[in-house]
Amino acid sequence: MKHFDVVIVGAGSVGVPLAWQLAARGLKVAVIDQEASWGRGQNRAAIGGVRATHSDPAKIRICLESIEIFSSLKSKYGLDVEWQPGGYLYVAYDEATEMQFRSLLKKQKTAGLEIDWISPEKIARLAPGIRTEGLLGGTFSPYDGYASPLMAATAFHKLALDAGVLFFFNRRVESIRKADNTIISLTAGQEEFSAEFFVNAAGAEAADIAKIAGFDIPVFPDCHEAGVTEPVERFMQPMIVDIRSDAESGNYYFYQARTGQVVFCITPRPQIWGRDKDSTSTFLPICVRRMIELYPRLRNLRVRRTWRGMYPMTPDGLPIIGYPDMAINFLQAVGMCGQGFMMGPGLGHILAQTIMAGGSHANPAGATEYNFIFDEFSINRSFDHAELLK
Repeated sequence: MKHFDVVIVGAGSVGVPLAWQLAARGLKVAVIDQEASWGRGQNRAAIGGVRATHSDPAKIRICLESIEIFSSLKSKYGLDVEWQPGGYLYVAYDEATEMQFRSLLKKQKTAGLEIDWISPEKIARLAPGIRTEGLLGGTFSPYDGYASPLMAATAFHKLALDAGVLFFFNRRVESIRKADNTIISLTAGQEEFSAEFFVNAAGAEAADIAKIAGFDIPVFPDCHEAGVTEPVERFMQPMIVDIRSDAESGNYYFYQARTGQVVFCITPRPQIWGRDKDSTSTFLPICVRRMIELYPRLRNLRVRRTWRGMYPMTPDGLPIIGYPDMAINFLQAVGMCGQGFMMGPGLGHILAQTIMAGGSHANPAGATEYNFIFDEFSINRSFDHAELLK
């Protein structure tokens, strides 16, 4: 039997930053993952965007924390993750989209997000060559940005190791032992791990882990693809997001990394449920067509590669954060809906504070101000919410 204060299942976008934050506060922490190393699940499939531009106030608060962490990794710890504060730009080419964006501004600003409506002229300066015909303007949040998911995962892993976290890779959770509604231990790789607290941060496998513990959570992976071009001289600053949809796809988004590559992704229509990681022949023609329609200047870039990952989705597109009734010491930090990379560091910081402040099933936030996160993302909610800026 191996004994710890906290055992985390999942060495990805949420689990590794949370482990670091807990160990830095003096707890003995173990992280268990079925993969061979950290960040090999959905973390390495992320395209790197980090935005606090959401339509949900709790997500705004979490991601503002993430931005603070990403932007200070180099100055505080000497760890370069290619952080670039280029901002997020949501463009509007029709009045309905403009009204939607403008209606969110007050809520977003109240939650602490620095964002405003900008003119087509300013958009053209931020993204030279974007199609201005029919462009009505857009919202721009200058402190959002992007970073390298691979470099960030390695940075958080190093910080966690330095803080004393023990990682156990190539370990699949086989069984979970309970006494009534409390987890006593779990077995992974034929070793048994006991702890006061357990955390499910298993991404696309989160529902599988919950089922072993005797309860269900509505987390269902769907498949998304992304791509990257050759590097070229920097010519645009923000991540550009177009939320319009057509018969084949929903929103799409792209940015130019600090090192010059253009990274891009699109939401397929209909959703493709499952865990298939093989690239398809349909993604690139659909995504490239829409990107070139919006930004003709991209026409001559050469695509280096494409890849596919999974969004661990919930019915309403919001995470599940909290302690289930069937396992009251098993914190669920799951269902990030493709936003684990941008939410993970901030969520890890917040959850570590709640655990250290006495957070529990009866009082998840402990002696902190974060009740709203557990209320809004409760496992027992109705899941009838619809977030505009998913």
